Amino acid sequence: MISVVLIHPEIPPNTGNIGRLCCAVHATLHLVKPLGFRLDDRSLKRAGLDYWSKLELVVWEDLELYLASVDPARLVLTGSKKGTPYHAVPYRPDDHLLFGPETSGLSQEMFARIPERIARIPIYPDRVRSLNLSTSVGVIVYEALRATGQLPH
Repeated sequence: MISVVLIHPEIPPNTGNIGRLCCAVHATLHLVKPLGFRLDDRSLKRAGLDYWSKLELVVWEDLELYLASVDPARLVLTGSKKGTPYHAVPYRPDDHLLFGPETSGLSQEMFARIPERIARIPIYPDRVRSLNLSTSVGVIVYEALRATGQLPH
């Protein structure tokens, strides 16, 4: 199944909402430290409601440990300004979808390190800088599930 990877997430309600989404579609959520909150944060739990206990969650101490654990060919980076439109990315059933921190996104070093598969959600940049993280995750996760025939029935 698809995995959602949040690198250094900062806002607990976003992570809670994303955890709930992962439960809904049976995706694994990977959180890469440092986190901008504690995992017992009330707002994180409130956003995930009672689904948090059902979440397949993996917490990584740092980015290098996470990256060493996964085949680079399985990685799909996300960016607001570069990459292929999300609906044209060749997703695979066991992909890991990487999202950066809310305030900065993935680093330029990550894009240089893994330039092959970058998904971008087209927006009008003269109106907003980017979409909310949980919205972006929802858009890309559902497209990846659709493209790989893994949508829930």
